[in-house]
Amino acid sequence: MASIPFVKDIDFTYGAADRVAPGVRRVIANNPGPYTYTGSGTYIVGEGDVAVIDPGPDDDAHLEALLSELKDERVSHILITHTHRDHCGLAMKFAAATGAPLYGFSAHPVKEKEHDAPALDEGADYSYAPDERIGDGAVIEGPDWRIEAVHTPGHLSNHLCFALPQQKALFTGDHIMGWATTVVAPPDGDMNAYLGSLDTLLARDDAVYYPTHGAPIENPKRFVRAVKTHRLMRDAQIMEQLKKGRTDIKSITAAMYSDVDKRLHGAAALNVLAHLIRLTKNGAVISDGAATMNARYALKDGNAG
Repeated sequence: MASIPFVKDIDFTYGAADRVAPGVRRVIANNPGPYTYTGSGTYIVGEGDVAVIDPGPDDDAHLEALLSELKDERVSHILITHTHRDHCGLAMKFAAATGAPLYGFSAHPVKEKEHDAPALDEGADYSYAPDERIGDGAVIEGPDWRIEAVHTPGHLSNHLCFALPQQKALFTGDHIMGWATTVVAPPDGDMNAYLGSLDTLLARDDAVYYPTHGAPIENPKRFVRAVKTHRLMRDAQIMEQLKKGRTDIKSITAAMYSDVDKRLHGAAALNVLAHLIRLTKNGAVISDGAATMNARYALKDGNAG
C-alpha cells in the first residue's frame, strides 16, 4: 500500500484561538471522533475585518468561543467548504450572530436524507443554503486578504477549497486531510471526480494546506501524489479481490481492511463502492444491475489477469 506521509501531531486547546500563520487563526470545536479526528477547525482569515471558513458543528460552546475571539472584529464573509454538519452545522446561528453572509457552492446536493449516503458522523445539513453561491475561481476580498475558491468535487459535488494566494496556502476542508484519507461516499461522492480534483491540486503551487480536521500539511504536492497513488492502488486491490472470487462489497471490505478499526469499516465500504462505481464506468468491472452496495461484481472479460 502507498505510504502516505500522514501528519497526526497537533497542539491545541479546545475553544482557544491558535495563530497558525500570519493573519490566520484556528479554533477547534470539541467534537472529536473517528471521522473528525480531534474536532472541526474553524479558520479566521485577516484582522479587524475577517473571513471565517467552516464555522463547524452546531455547538454552543464553539459558537461562544468564536464570538469571544471576534468580539472586537467584524466578520464580513462566512465561507463553507461543503455541506456536512461538522463543517456548516453552526453556519446559520453564526451568521445570525454576526450579520455576515454565507458563501458556498450550493445547498446539500442530495435533497432527501433517505436517498443520501449513511451519516458516518453528524451527516449532512439539509437545512443549510448559502446566501451567495460561488464557484471555481470566485474571489472574496477584505482589506488585507484575498481568497479564491477552488472547486474540488469528489468528497461531495459541492466541495470547495479556499486559496490564500499571498501565503500560497489552501484551506482544504475534507478534500485533503493530514491524519487520514478522505471518505468518498456515493451517491454524491464520486471517485472519478475525486481523482480529478487531486489533479487540480497537483497543478497548483500551494506551499501549505490547512484542512478542517487535523494539522497543517507542508510539502503538499508530495502528500497529494501519495493520496492519488493510494486510491489507484485501492482500484488494483479491489480487482484482485474480484479475481479471488469475492463478489460483494462486504467481503471485499473485510479482506482489504482487516487491519483497520472496525468503527471505520462503514466508511471503508463506501469507499469500496465508490471505487467499484468508477471501475464499472471505466469498463474494467461489471455488476448485476446498478452498481450499489448490495450488487454483485465481477471482472469484465479480459481483465482477469
